[in-house]
Amino acid sequence: MRLSLCNEVLRALPFDQQCRFAAGLGYEGLEIAPITVTDDPRKLTVQDAAALRRTVEDSGLVVTGLHFLMLAPGGLCITGSDRETVDLTRGVMLRLIDLCAELGGDILVHGSPMQRRLPEDPAAAAAGRETALQHFAAAGARARELGLLYCIEPLSRDQTNFVNTVAEAVEILDTLGEPGLATMIDTSSAGRSEELPVPELMDRWMPTGRIAHIQVNAKNRQGPGQGDEAFAPIFQRLIAHGYDRTVSVEPFDYRPDGPGSAARAAGYVRGLLEALTWA
Repeated sequence: MRLSLCNEVLRALPFDQQCRFAAGLGYEGLEIAPITVTDDPRKLTVQDAAALRRTVEDSGLVVTGLHFLMLAPGGLCITGSDRETVDLTRGVMLRLIDLCAELGGDILVHGSPMQRRLPEDPAAAAAGRETALQHFAAAGARARELGLLYCIEPLSRDQTNFVNTVAEAVEILDTLGEPGLATMIDTSSAGRSEELPVPELMDRWMPTGRIAHIQVNAKNRQGPGQGDEAFAPIFQRLIAHGYDRTVSVEPFDYRPDGPGSAARAAGYVRGLLEALTWA
């Protein structure tokens, strides 16, 4: 199990300082939001990616993957059915998958709630969903070719109206049958949208092999351990199910600030894992 930090928590710092700071806290990897390094991933060359990767690895970290995929450039939307939007979105998605491989990551997390909303009109919603599935199929195929996984992230209903539960994500995976696609659990969204408590959700889905990534954050969108829910049962389930991939810390509400939130989360998660290991 590898602990990674979603780097937008530290985006106020220059990228090289983000890496050194995260490494100093004991994180092993960085999960990069592309918007923190470029306003358009299509502008990044292979040489640019190599330089970013060197900066990460020189600090003692690795790039574990990418998230916040659809924030830039403007106009991206996986449910938009007009040709201009489809072509723009597909081009950026495929470039991000290539970029992830160039950076040495192995997973892409497709969240981006506003860029996947379905229209209210039923016919338009059906068309938007079909367009999204075509995008996911293409993304999964490119990811598979490069030895990566493209994760469809279930998000809470207050963020988006498309793919709110693991079951809904798995339905898409089953429909497409693309091995390059997977899903994941974001503990904040799961705690707000799933019927099962997060530990029971893990018991339900982790044995299926569909869960390829975990992001930890409290239901109040602060860091793990800064809300009312207990995280020890969550990490107990990860250990029990033999989870050996990345766990990424992804708070949205930084208390007391970005660096402080990252530091508190690192200490909290490491303390839990140490306690559970010795239990």
